[in-house]
Amino acid sequence: MISKFINLEWKSFIRSASMGKSIAIKILIGFFVLYFIVIFLSIGIGGYYLLKKEYPDSDPLQIVNSYLLFAILGDLIFRYLMQKLPVMNIKPLLTLPINRSKLVHYVLGKSAFSGFNFLSLFFYIPFSLVLIKEGYDTVGVLGWLFTMFLIIQSANFLNFLINKKNTVLVCVAALLVGLISLQKFEIFDVVGYGGKIFDAIYSNPIFSLIGVFVLGALYYLNYKQLRSLVYLDEAVSTKVKEATSVDLSWADKFGDVAPFIKNDIRLIWRNKRTKTVFLMSFLFLFYGLIFFTMDAYKDKTAMLMFASLFVTGGFTLNYGQFIPAWDSEHYKMLMSQSFRYRKFLESKWVLMVAMTAILYLLSFPYLYFGTKIFLMITAGAIFNIGFNSLFLLFAGSFNRKKIDLTKSGFGNTQGTSITQFIIIIPLMLFPMLLFWLFDKFVGYNSGFIAVAAFGVLGLVFKNYFMNLIEKKYIREKHDMISAFGKEA
Repeated sequence: MISKFINLEWKSFIRSASMGKSIAIKILIGFFVLYFIVIFLSIGIGGYYLLKKEYPDSDPLQIVNSYLLFAILGDLIFRYLMQKLPVMNIKPLLTLPINRSKLVHYVLGKSAFSGFNFLSLFFYIPFSLVLIKEGYDTVGVLGWLFTMFLIIQSANFLNFLINKKNTVLVCVAALLVGLISLQKFEIFDVVGYGGKIFDAIYSNPIFSLIGVFVLGALYYLNYKQLRSLVYLDEAVSTKVKEATSVDLSWADKFGDVAPFIKNDIRLIWRNKRTKTVFLMSFLFLFYGLIFFTMDAYKDKTAMLMFASLFVTGGFTLNYGQFIPAWDSEHYKMLMSQSFRYRKFLESKWVLMVAMTAILYLLSFPYLYFGTKIFLMITAGAIFNIGFNSLFLLFAGSFNRKKIDLTKSGFGNTQGTSITQFIIIIPLMLFPMLLFWLFDKFVGYNSGFIAVAAFGVLGLVFKNYFMNLIEKKYIREKHDMISAFGKEA
Protein backbone atom coordinates (compact mmCIF):
# COMPACT_ATOMS: atom_id res chain seq x y z
CA MET A 1 0.00 0.00 0.00
CA ILE A 2 2.83 2.41 0.84
CA SER A 3 4.37 1.86 -2.62
CA LYS A 4 1.01 2.85 -4.14
CA PHE A 5 0.94 6.05 -2.07
CA ILE A 6 4.46 6.92 -3.24
CA ASN A 7 3.47 6.21 -6.84
CA LEU A 8 0.43 8.51 -6.54
CA GLU A 9 2.54 11.35 -5.13
CA TRP A 10 5.10 10.93 -7.91
CA LYS A 11 2.38 11.14 -10.56
CA SER A 12 0.92 14.19 -8.83
CA PHE A 13 4.33 15.86 -8.94
CA ILE A 14 5.23 15.18 -12.59
CA ARG A 15 1.72 15.96 -13.86
CA SER A 16 1.40 19.20 -11.94
CA ALA A 17 0.98 22.37 -13.98
CA SER A 18 3.60 24.01 -11.76
CA MET A 19 6.13 21.22 -12.19
CA GLY A 20 8.73 23.49 -13.80
CA LYS A 21 8.45 26.01 -10.98
CA SER A 22 8.55 23.25 -8.33
CA ILE A 23 11.72 21.76 -9.82
CA ALA A 24 13.40 25.17 -10.01
CA ILE A 25 12.55 25.92 -6.38
CA LYS A 26 13.69 22.47 -5.24
CA ILE A 27 17.01 22.90 -7.09
CA LEU A 28 17.52 26.29 -5.43
CA ILE A 29 16.66 24.83 -2.00
CA GLY A 30 18.97 21.91 -2.79
CA PHE A 31 21.95 24.26 -3.16
CA PHE A 32 21.20 25.82 0.23
CA VAL A 33 20.82 22.39 1.83
CA LEU A 34 24.12 21.25 0.28
CA TYR A 35 25.81 24.36 1.66
CA PHE A 36 24.59 23.64 5.20
CA ILE A 37 25.49 19.95 4.89
CA VAL A 38 29.10 20.91 4.09
CA ILE A 39 29.15 23.30 7.06
CA PHE A 40 27.71 20.72 9.49
CA LEU A 41 30.10 18.05 8.23
CA SER A 42 33.07 20.38 8.66
CA ILE A 43 32.03 21.26 12.20
CA GLY A 44 31.30 17.61 13.01
CA ILE A 45 34.70 16.42 11.82
CA GLY A 46 36.83 19.32 13.01
CA GLY A 47 34.78 20.47 15.99
CA TYR A 48 36.45 18.11 18.46
CA TYR A 49 39.97 19.23 17.53
CA LEU A 50 39.01 22.91 17.45
CA LEU A 51 37.51 22.72 20.95
CA LYS A 52 40.53 20.77 22.19
CA LYS A 53 42.83 23.45 20.82
CA GLU A 54 40.84 26.38 22.22
CA TYR A 55 40.05 24.74 25.58
CA PRO A 56 42.85 22.21 26.24
CA ASP A 57 41.80 21.69 29.87
CA SER A 58 38.15 20.86 29.02
CA ASP A 59 36.45 17.82 27.55
CA PRO A 60 35.04 18.67 24.06
CA LEU A 61 32.07 16.33 24.59
CA GLN A 62 31.17 18.07 27.86
CA ILE A 63 31.40 21.46 26.13
CA VAL A 64 29.01 20.29 23.39
CA ASN A 65 26.67 18.75 25.98
CA SER A 66 26.58 22.03 27.90
CA TYR A 67 25.00 23.87 24.98
CA LEU A 68 22.74 21.12 23.62
CA LEU A 69 19.72 22.43 25.52
CA PHE A 70 19.97 25.75 23.67
CA ALA A 71 20.45 23.92 20.36
CA ILE A 72 17.34 21.75 20.92
CA LEU A 73 15.12 24.76 21.73
CA GLY A 74 16.55 26.66 18.77
CA ASP A 75 15.87 23.69 16.51
CA LEU A 76 12.27 23.53 17.73
CA ILE A 77 11.76 27.23 16.93
CA PHE A 78 13.34 26.76 13.49
CA ARG A 79 11.08 23.79 12.78
CA TYR A 80 8.02 25.75 13.85
CA LEU A 81 8.93 28.55 11.47
CA MET A 82 9.95 26.46 8.47
CA GLN A 83 8.76 22.84 8.65
CA LYS A 84 5.41 21.78 7.24
CA LEU A 85 3.58 18.51 7.80
CA PRO A 86 4.11 16.41 4.62
CA VAL A 87 0.53 15.84 3.59
CA MET A 88 -0.86 13.98 0.63
CA ASN A 89 -4.12 14.74 -1.11
CA ILE A 90 -6.18 12.16 0.76
CA LYS A 91 -9.62 13.64 0.11
CA PRO A 92 -10.16 11.63 -3.15
CA LEU A 93 -8.98 8.48 -1.33
CA LEU A 94 -11.59 8.74 1.41
CA THR A 95 -14.28 7.27 -0.84
CA LEU A 96 -12.12 4.21 -1.58
CA PRO A 97 -11.83 1.07 0.58
CA ILE A 98 -8.45 2.08 2.01
CA ASN A 99 -7.59 1.58 5.65
CA ARG A 100 -7.56 5.03 7.29
CA SER A 101 -4.84 3.99 9.72
CA LYS A 102 -2.48 3.23 6.83
CA LEU A 103 -3.03 6.72 5.45
CA VAL A 104 -2.15 8.29 8.79
CA HIS A 105 0.88 6.05 9.36
CA TYR A 106 2.12 6.90 5.86
CA VAL A 107 1.87 10.65 6.48
CA LEU A 108 3.61 10.39 9.86
CA GLY A 109 6.22 7.98 8.53
CA LYS A 110 6.97 10.31 5.66
CA SER A 111 7.61 13.14 8.12
CA ALA A 112 10.35 11.07 9.79
CA PHE A 113 12.38 11.34 6.56
CA SER A 114 12.14 15.12 6.40
CA GLY A 115 15.34 16.99 5.60
CA PHE A 116 15.01 18.79 8.93
CA ASN A 117 15.63 15.45 10.67
CA PHE A 118 18.81 14.67 8.75
CA LEU A 119 20.60 18.01 8.63
CA SER A 120 21.84 18.01 12.24
CA LEU A 121 22.89 14.35 11.92
CA PHE A 122 25.64 15.56 9.60
CA PHE A 123 27.15 17.04 12.75
CA TYR A 124 26.27 14.39 15.34
CA ILE A 125 27.43 11.33 13.38
CA PRO A 126 30.89 12.63 12.34
CA PHE A 127 31.40 14.08 15.82
CA SER A 128 30.55 10.68 17.36
CA LEU A 129 32.98 8.88 15.04
CA VAL A 130 35.74 11.29 16.01
CA LEU A 131 34.96 10.69 19.70
CA ILE A 132 35.26 6.91 19.23
CA LYS A 133 38.50 7.43 17.30
CA GLU A 134 39.89 9.52 20.16
CA GLY A 135 39.30 6.75 22.70
CA TYR A 136 35.91 7.57 24.17
CA ASP A 137 33.75 4.67 25.36
CA THR A 138 32.07 3.26 22.23
CA VAL A 139 28.87 2.16 23.98
CA GLY A 140 28.55 5.54 25.70
CA VAL A 141 29.07 7.46 22.45
CA LEU A 142 26.55 5.28 20.57
CA GLY A 143 24.03 5.75 23.41
CA TRP A 144 24.59 9.51 23.21
CA LEU A 145 24.18 9.47 19.40
CA PHE A 146 21.03 7.35 19.68
CA THR A 147 19.61 9.89 22.13
CA MET A 148 20.33 12.73 19.70
CA PHE A 149 18.47 10.82 16.99
CA LEU A 150 15.49 10.29 19.32
CA ILE A 151 15.47 13.99 20.28
CA ILE A 152 15.46 15.01 16.61
CA GLN A 153 12.52 12.71 15.82
CA SER A 154 10.70 13.80 18.98
CA ALA A 155 11.09 17.45 17.98
CA ASN A 156 9.66 16.49 14.58
CA PHE A 157 6.44 15.08 16.05
CA LEU A 158 6.22 17.69 18.82
CA ASN A 159 6.29 20.37 16.14
CA PHE A 160 3.20 18.88 14.49
CA LEU A 161 1.31 18.91 17.79
CA ILE A 162 2.05 22.58 18.49
CA ASN A 163 2.14 23.73 14.87
CA LYS A 164 0.32 26.98 14.08
CA LYS A 165 -0.20 27.79 17.77
CA ASN A 166 1.45 31.19 18.02
CA THR A 167 1.29 31.24 21.81
CA VAL A 168 3.48 28.12 21.91
CA LEU A 169 6.04 29.77 19.62
CA VAL A 170 6.16 32.81 21.91
CA CYS A 171 6.55 30.59 24.99
CA VAL A 172 9.38 28.52 23.46
CA ALA A 173 11.15 31.65 22.20
CA ALA A 174 10.72 33.32 25.61
CA LEU A 175 12.10 30.19 27.31
CA LEU A 176 15.16 30.19 25.05
CA VAL A 177 15.80 33.92 25.57
CA GLY A 178 15.19 33.49 29.31
CA LEU A 179 17.72 30.66 29.60
CA ILE A 180 20.30 32.61 27.61
CA SER A 181 19.72 35.64 29.85
CA LEU A 182 20.05 33.56 33.03
CA GLN A 183 23.38 32.26 31.77
CA LYS A 184 24.57 35.60 30.39
CA PHE A 185 23.95 37.49 33.62
CA GLU A 186 25.15 34.56 35.76
CA ILE A 187 21.85 34.21 37.59
CA PHE A 188 21.69 30.45 37.05
CA ASP A 189 24.20 28.02 35.57
CA VAL A 190 22.03 26.71 32.72
CA VAL A 191 25.07 25.47 30.80
CA GLY A 192 26.36 23.46 33.76
CA TYR A 193 23.11 21.76 34.71
CA GLY A 194 22.07 21.20 31.07
CA GLY A 195 25.42 19.57 30.35
CA LYS A 196 25.06 17.16 33.28
CA ILE A 197 21.91 15.68 31.71
CA PHE A 198 23.70 14.66 28.52
CA ASP A 199 26.88 13.70 30.38
CA ALA A 200 24.74 11.24 32.35
CA ILE A 201 23.47 9.70 29.10
CA TYR A 202 27.04 9.15 27.92
CA SER A 203 27.99 7.60 31.27
CA ASN A 204 24.82 5.46 31.45
CA PRO A 205 23.49 4.78 27.91
CA ILE A 206 20.46 2.99 29.42
CA PHE A 207 19.01 6.48 30.03
CA SER A 208 18.57 6.81 26.27
CA LEU A 209 15.57 4.49 26.55
CA ILE A 210 13.66 7.39 28.11
CA GLY A 211 13.83 9.00 24.68
CA VAL A 212 12.21 5.92 23.13
CA PHE A 213 9.17 6.28 25.40
CA VAL A 214 8.95 10.02 24.73
CA LEU A 215 9.12 9.46 20.95
CA GLY A 216 6.52 6.69 21.14
CA ALA A 217 4.16 8.89 23.14
CA LEU A 218 4.50 11.81 20.70
CA TYR A 219 3.94 9.54 17.70
CA TYR A 220 0.83 8.09 19.33
CA LEU A 221 -0.58 11.56 20.10
CA ASN A 222 -0.01 12.62 16.49
CA TYR A 223 -1.63 9.44 15.25
CA LYS A 224 -4.70 9.96 17.46
CA GLN A 225 -5.04 13.57 16.33
CA LEU A 226 -4.73 12.86 12.60
CA ARG A 227 -6.79 9.67 12.75
CA SER A 228 -9.73 11.62 14.18
CA LEU A 229 -9.64 13.95 11.17
CA VAL A 230 -9.51 11.35 8.38
CA TYR A 231 -13.22 11.16 7.66
CA LEU A 232 -15.16 12.17 4.58
CA ASP A 233 -17.55 14.43 6.48
CA GLU A 234 -14.55 16.19 8.05
CA ALA A 235 -12.96 16.69 4.63
CA VAL A 236 -16.03 18.13 2.89
CA SER A 237 -17.57 20.03 5.79
CA THR A 238 -17.60 23.79 5.58
CA LYS A 239 -15.54 25.48 8.25
CA VAL A 240 -17.45 28.33 9.85
CA LYS A 241 -15.49 30.87 11.80
CA GLU A 242 -16.96 33.55 13.98
CA ALA A 243 -15.69 36.96 12.97
CA THR A 244 -14.37 39.08 15.80
CA SER A 245 -14.21 42.85 15.66
CA VAL A 246 -11.67 45.09 17.36
CA ASP A 247 -12.07 48.73 18.20
CA LEU A 248 -9.86 50.57 15.72
CA SER A 249 -11.33 54.02 16.28
CA TRP A 250 -7.90 55.27 17.36
CA ALA A 251 -6.84 55.07 13.70
CA ASP A 252 -9.31 57.83 12.77
CA LYS A 253 -6.73 60.46 13.74
CA PHE A 254 -4.81 59.54 10.56
CA GLY A 255 -7.49 61.25 8.50
CA ASP A 256 -8.17 60.08 4.93
CA VAL A 257 -5.85 57.07 5.20
CA ALA A 258 -7.62 55.76 8.33
CA PRO A 259 -10.00 53.39 6.46
CA PHE A 260 -7.06 51.80 4.61
CA ILE A 261 -5.04 51.45 7.82
CA LYS A 262 -7.99 49.73 9.52
CA ASN A 263 -8.36 47.33 6.60
CA ASP A 264 -4.64 46.56 6.64
CA ILE A 265 -4.68 45.85 10.38
CA ARG A 266 -7.66 43.51 9.96
CA LEU A 267 -5.99 41.83 6.99
CA ILE A 268 -2.78 41.28 8.99
CA TRP A 269 -4.48 39.85 12.06
CA ARG A 270 -7.12 37.68 10.36
CA ASN A 271 -4.89 35.85 7.88
CA LYS A 272 -2.20 33.25 8.51
CA ARG A 273 0.50 34.59 6.26
CA THR A 274 0.27 38.24 7.25
CA LYS A 275 0.03 37.31 10.94
CA THR A 276 3.18 35.23 10.50
CA VAL A 277 5.03 38.25 9.08
CA PHE A 278 3.80 40.40 11.97
CA LEU A 279 4.92 37.94 14.67
CA MET A 280 8.20 37.19 12.90
CA SER A 281 9.13 40.89 13.00
CA PHE A 282 9.47 40.66 16.80
CA LEU A 283 11.81 37.68 16.48
CA PHE A 284 14.07 39.82 14.28
CA LEU A 285 14.65 41.98 17.36
CA PHE A 286 16.99 39.25 18.59
CA TYR A 287 18.89 39.10 15.31
CA GLY A 288 21.50 41.50 16.64
CA LEU A 289 22.44 39.09 19.43
CA ILE A 290 24.02 36.81 16.83
CA PHE A 291 26.46 39.53 15.77
CA PHE A 292 26.83 41.77 18.82
CA THR A 293 27.84 38.92 21.15
CA MET A 294 30.48 37.37 18.89
CA ASP A 295 34.10 38.57 18.99
CA ALA A 296 34.52 37.67 15.30
CA TYR A 297 32.26 40.59 14.30
CA LYS A 298 33.53 43.25 16.68
CA ASP A 299 35.86 44.76 14.07
CA LYS A 300 33.55 44.13 11.10
CA THR A 301 31.47 47.27 11.34
CA ALA A 302 29.72 46.71 8.00
CA MET A 303 28.30 43.38 9.24
CA LEU A 304 27.17 45.05 12.46
CA MET A 305 25.34 47.62 10.33
CA PHE A 306 23.69 44.73 8.47
CA ALA A 307 22.45 43.28 11.77
CA SER A 308 21.29 46.70 13.00
CA LEU A 309 19.00 47.11 9.99
CA PHE A 310 17.28 43.81 10.75
CA VAL A 311 16.72 44.62 14.43
CA THR A 312 14.14 47.31 13.62
CA GLY A 313 13.39 46.39 9.99
CA GLY A 314 11.85 42.93 10.40
CA PHE A 315 8.31 44.08 9.58
CA THR A 316 9.26 46.66 6.94
CA LEU A 317 11.44 44.24 4.98
CA ASN A 318 9.10 41.24 5.15
CA TYR A 319 5.80 43.06 4.74
CA GLY A 320 6.99 45.76 2.36
CA GLN A 321 8.48 43.47 -0.28
CA PHE A 322 5.04 41.96 -1.03
CA ILE A 323 3.12 45.21 -1.39
CA PRO A 324 0.53 45.31 -3.02
CA ALA A 325 0.24 41.51 -3.40
CA TRP A 326 -1.25 41.30 0.11
CA ASP A 327 -4.41 42.81 -1.41
CA SER A 328 -4.30 40.65 -4.55
CA GLU A 329 -7.46 38.69 -3.63
CA HIS A 330 -9.60 41.82 -3.68
CA TYR A 331 -7.38 44.09 -5.78
CA LYS A 332 -9.89 44.28 -8.65
CA MET A 333 -12.61 45.40 -6.23
CA LEU A 334 -10.29 47.97 -4.64
CA MET A 335 -9.41 49.47 -8.01
CA SER A 336 -13.08 49.91 -8.85
CA GLN A 337 -13.59 52.21 -5.86
CA SER A 338 -13.41 55.97 -5.96
CA PHE A 339 -10.34 56.97 -3.96
CA ARG A 340 -6.94 58.48 -4.59
CA TYR A 341 -4.27 55.81 -5.01
CA ARG A 342 -1.94 57.92 -2.87
CA LYS A 343 -4.05 57.18 0.23
CA PHE A 344 -3.81 53.43 -0.36
CA LEU A 345 -0.02 53.67 -0.59
CA GLU A 346 0.33 55.97 2.41
CA SER A 347 -1.54 53.51 4.61
CA LYS A 348 1.15 50.93 3.84
CA TRP A 349 3.87 53.49 4.56
CA VAL A 350 2.30 54.47 7.89
CA LEU A 351 2.14 50.81 8.93
CA MET A 352 5.81 50.20 8.11
CA VAL A 353 6.92 53.37 9.89
CA ALA A 354 4.79 52.66 12.97
CA MET A 355 6.10 49.10 13.30
CA THR A 356 9.70 50.27 12.83
CA ALA A 357 9.19 52.84 15.59
CA ILE A 358 7.72 50.20 17.94
CA LEU A 359 10.58 47.80 17.25
CA TYR A 360 13.06 50.61 17.85
CA LEU A 361 11.57 51.30 21.28
CA LEU A 362 11.77 47.58 22.06
CA SER A 363 15.45 47.58 21.03
CA PHE A 364 16.51 49.84 23.93
CA PRO A 365 17.98 46.86 25.88
CA TYR A 366 20.76 46.83 23.25
CA LEU A 367 22.22 49.76 25.18
CA TYR A 368 23.80 46.99 27.23
CA PHE A 369 26.29 46.50 24.37
CA GLY A 370 27.28 50.17 24.42
CA THR A 371 26.23 53.46 22.87
CA LYS A 372 28.04 52.76 19.57
CA ILE A 373 25.93 49.67 18.92
CA PHE A 374 22.76 51.51 19.86
CA LEU A 375 23.67 54.46 17.63
CA MET A 376 24.06 51.95 14.80
CA ILE A 377 20.57 50.54 15.53
CA THR A 378 19.20 54.11 15.65
CA ALA A 379 20.76 54.93 12.28
CA GLY A 380 19.33 51.69 10.88
CA ALA A 381 15.85 52.57 12.17
CA ILE A 382 15.98 56.03 10.55
CA PHE A 383 17.19 54.44 7.30
CA ASN A 384 14.34 51.89 7.41
CA ILE A 385 11.78 54.65 7.97
CA GLY A 386 13.07 57.19 5.47
CA PHE A 387 14.61 55.09 2.69
CA ASN A 388 13.60 51.43 2.84
CA SER A 389 9.89 52.08 3.32
CA LEU A 390 9.71 54.28 0.22
CA PHE A 391 11.98 52.03 -1.83
CA LEU A 392 9.79 49.00 -1.02
CA LEU A 393 6.66 50.89 -2.06
CA PHE A 394 8.31 51.70 -5.38
CA ALA A 395 9.53 48.12 -5.87
CA GLY A 396 6.00 46.87 -5.17
CA SER A 397 4.86 48.33 -8.50
CA PHE A 398 6.74 45.44 -10.16
CA ASN A 399 4.96 42.72 -8.14
CA ARG A 400 2.75 40.49 -10.26
CA LYS A 401 2.42 37.38 -8.06
CA LYS A 402 -0.86 36.64 -6.31
CA ILE A 403 -0.81 35.57 -2.64
CA ASP A 404 -3.25 33.30 -0.85
CA LEU A 405 -3.41 34.83 2.63
CA THR A 406 -4.99 31.75 4.19
CA LYS A 407 -1.85 29.70 3.68
CA SER A 408 0.99 29.70 6.18
CA GLY A 409 3.94 31.98 5.55
CA PHE A 410 6.49 29.47 6.86
CA GLY A 411 8.29 27.77 4.00
CA ASN A 412 5.71 29.25 1.58
CA THR A 413 7.26 30.59 -1.64
CA GLN A 414 3.94 31.74 -3.14
CA GLY A 415 4.18 35.32 -4.35
CA THR A 416 7.97 35.14 -4.45
CA SER A 417 9.73 36.03 -7.67
CA ILE A 418 13.11 37.30 -8.83
CA THR A 419 11.84 40.78 -7.87
CA GLN A 420 12.20 40.01 -4.16
CA PHE A 421 15.82 38.88 -4.62
CA ILE A 422 16.70 42.00 -6.61
CA ILE A 423 15.02 44.27 -4.05
CA ILE A 424 17.04 42.95 -1.13
CA ILE A 425 20.39 43.89 -2.74
CA PRO A 426 20.15 47.71 -2.47
CA LEU A 427 18.21 47.51 0.80
CA MET A 428 21.03 45.65 2.55
CA LEU A 429 24.24 46.32 0.64
CA PHE A 430 23.79 50.06 0.13
CA PRO A 431 23.69 51.05 3.85
CA MET A 432 26.50 48.57 4.61
CA LEU A 433 28.69 50.07 1.87
CA LEU A 434 27.75 53.61 2.89
CA PHE A 435 28.63 52.96 6.52
CA TRP A 436 31.89 51.21 5.61
CA LEU A 437 33.08 54.01 3.31
CA PHE A 438 32.46 56.80 5.83
CA ASP A 439 33.72 54.71 8.72
CA LYS A 440 36.99 53.90 6.92
CA PHE A 441 37.81 57.20 5.25
CA VAL A 442 36.13 59.82 7.44
CA GLY A 443 35.62 58.41 10.92
CA TYR A 444 33.53 55.98 12.96
CA ASN A 445 30.75 58.40 13.96
CA SER A 446 30.42 59.63 10.38
CA GLY A 447 29.13 56.17 9.39
CA PHE A 448 26.10 56.59 11.66
CA ILE A 449 25.48 60.10 10.36
CA ALA A 450 25.73 59.07 6.69
CA VAL A 451 23.24 56.17 7.02
CA ALA A 452 20.84 58.24 9.12
CA ALA A 453 21.18 61.19 6.71
CA PHE A 454 19.82 59.12 3.83
CA GLY A 455 16.83 58.21 5.97
CA VAL A 456 16.27 61.85 6.89
CA LEU A 457 16.50 62.88 3.20
CA GLY A 458 13.84 60.31 2.40
CA LEU A 459 11.55 61.86 5.02
CA VAL A 460 12.24 65.42 3.82
CA PHE A 461 11.43 64.55 0.18
CA LYS A 462 8.73 62.02 1.05
CA ASN A 463 5.93 63.86 -0.77
CA TYR A 464 8.00 64.15 -3.94
CA PHE A 465 8.87 60.45 -3.94
CA MET A 466 5.30 59.42 -3.04
CA ASN A 467 3.99 61.34 -6.05
CA LEU A 468 6.42 59.50 -8.32
CA ILE A 469 5.47 56.16 -6.77
CA GLU A 470 1.76 56.92 -7.13
CA LYS A 471 2.17 57.70 -10.84
CA LYS A 472 4.09 54.44 -11.32
CA TYR A 473 1.29 52.41 -9.69
CA ILE A 474 -1.37 54.14 -11.77
CA ARG A 475 0.54 53.31 -14.96
CA GLU A 476 0.83 49.66 -13.90
CA LYS A 477 -2.72 49.46 -12.52
CA HIS A 478 -4.32 47.39 -15.28
CA ASP A 479 -1.36 45.03 -15.60
CA MET A 480 -1.64 44.33 -11.87
CA ILE A 481 -5.38 43.72 -12.08
CA SER A 482 -4.80 41.22 -14.88
CA ALA A 483 -1.94 39.46 -13.06
CA PHE A 484 -3.74 39.26 -9.71
CA GLY A 485 -6.85 37.94 -11.44
CA LYS A 486 -5.02 34.74 -12.39
CA GLU A 487 -4.83 31.71 -10.13
CA ALA A 488 -1.92 31.70 -7.66
